[in-house]
Amino acid sequence: MENHQLNMSSIEGNLDGFMSECQSEMQHQNHSLPVAKLRRLLHRKLLIGANDGRFFTGLLYCIDKQGNILLQDAMEYLNINNSKSSPMDQRYLGLILIPSSCRMSCYVDCSMEDRISLLSL
Repeated sequence: MENHQLNMSSIEGNLDGFMSECQSEMQHQNHSLPVAKLRRLLHRKLLIGANDGRFFTGLLYCIDKQGNILLQDAMEYLNINNSKSSPMDQRYLGLILIPSSCRMSCYVDCSMEDRISLLSL
């Protein structure tokens, strides 16, 4: 039986090379790391809770520096009687802007890897 040893110096060198390539690419495009992470979320489905009790779903179209979000193909959900057992009323809105001051929660439909990377934002 052969004894295989893992050459850590070659792996570290490959990772360092990969990271430097990523950093130089980001510098070339004038994007910071948070911007690069958010770019991966474009056109992903979001669920946003507003402070007035409404919920919105739609595709992330844009987010600005102030945290205002544009949702594409947005649907609005509203609890009719403000009780947990009553049905939700829904309507199609299209392209909407949700100000950061109105947003209480925001959930992204994405993979576990993307969720972990978002924790650092």
